Parts: sequence; C-alpha cells; structure tokens
Amino acid sequence: MRSREAPKAALGVRMAFLLRLTMMIGLMAIASHAFADGYCRKLAHKGDDYTVCAVDPRKSKIRIHDLDRHGKPYMSFQALSKALWADRIFLRLAMNGGMYQPDFSAVGLYVENGVQKQKINLNAGWGNFHLLPNGVFFLQAGKGGVLESKAYTASGIRPDFATQSGPMLVIDGKIHPRFNPLSDSLKKRNGVGIAADGQLIFAISEGEVRFHDFATLFRDALGCRNALFLDGTISALHVPEWRRSDASYPLGPIISVEITIPPG
Repeated sequence: MRSREAPKAALGVRMAFLLRLTMMIGLMAIASHAFADGYCRKLAHKGDDYTVCAVDPRKSKIRIHDLDRHGKPYMSFQALSKALWADRIFLRLAMNGGMYQPDFSAVGLYVENGVQKQKINLNAGWGNFHLLPNGVFFLQAGKGGVLESKAYTASGIRPDFATQSGPMLVIDGKIHPRFNPLSDSLKKRNGVGIAADGQLIFAISEGEVRFHDFATLFRDALGCRNALFLDGTISALHVPEWRRSDASYPLGPIISVEITIPPG
C-alpha cells in the first residue's frame, strides 16, 4: 500500500526545484537588464565596429583562470562555464586574458588567487608581447588596474589576480610610440582599459583593425588613460545574455565576471 506521505514528499521536491529555477531565472533577468542598460554595447569608431563591456570591480566578482581543478587548461568558455556552474556560479561575461605558450600557460606574469604562477617577463624579443612597453592587468581588493610592466614591478603591488600581455595600447594618456596610424597590419583585437571612474573597460573588434585605431578607441572614445592589448586573431568574448560565445580558437587565461547563485 502506497504511503500518503510519498506524494507530499514528491511535491516538496518539485516545489523546491521550481523555487530554485525561478530564483536562477530572476538572476539571469537581472543580468539581462544590466546588459540592456549598457553593461555591454556596440560602438563604432573610425569606421570599425566594436563590442565594449564596462564592469565595476567594486560591485562585480572578477577573476582570471588558467587551469581547472584537475590541472588541465580550460581552453574554452564552455569548459569554464561548466566548471563554475558545478559550484553554483553563473559566468556572466568572459574574455580571453592574454597570450599563452604551447601548453596554454601564460607567456608572462600570471597570478591567480594571490599565487604567482608565472614570473613577469621584461625581455625584448619578437612578436606583439615584446613590442615594448608591454603591461600588466591586475585585480586587487575590489579594484582593477593596468600598468606598464616596469612600472608594475616598481610599484610593489601584490595582486589577487594578474596577467601580463603586450603591447600597451595607451600609457598615461599617450598612444604606444611604435604604433603607425597608416599600418597595413590588420587583425581582430581585444584589450582592457581603466576608465576615470575605476570601471574596467573590455573591448573587442568585430573586424580587423590596426593597433593605432584600437588604441585611440580606448583613449579617445572610452576615456582610458591606460589600456592593454590582450591578444589578436584568437580574440574572443562570452556574453550569454546575447547568446554569444566565441569559440574559433583554444584559449589560454580567461578573465571572468561571475554571479554566485545562492543556495535554496
């Protein structure tokens, strides 16, 4: 004979599930509203199209990731999103966070959860990373920053998270001295800058652009006195509320903006 308590228990489980689902949908609606209010937006500059996302580090949980809990590189937004979701964390926004070695480890400085995994690289050499001066994007105690690499080293900053890349795009309000406004080197590019109010400004080109034009986007259109190039060609953006998750190339370090789903 079936217990009369069984249907009640099943109903309780269903109600708990529906409540949790409703809460999650509500949180996603909040995120969607934030995007609609300008969290991410389209922007045209000098005839080129960009997607620009502004994040307040005082209000948002921002981290940089390279390896999963098994010590393997994430390599994609989908893998990171799945891993975070297992811990009840919703990946609200993500962008590739710097150049990487063949094993997907960072080329230069890399700090995660206060632990330095890669040393800062001040060497001259070939390629965009070594188009000096290069720089460091860092997060520390609810604030974000971009500094030229030597200035970062001299500052004594001990960040919670940091990734080094290069070249710098804008240095104390000045365009990188080696950028040519007539260059024929056109690539898809992404980067990060710091606005006057402390917001982090992430930008990605929707087509191929030259360094000089990308730098003037940050300085002239977005008001960033310091901005750092993160990478080109593999440049990728994850905006779930826009149903966008770029996946053309495997990724190294990934910068994330997250929402923790409360237990229920």
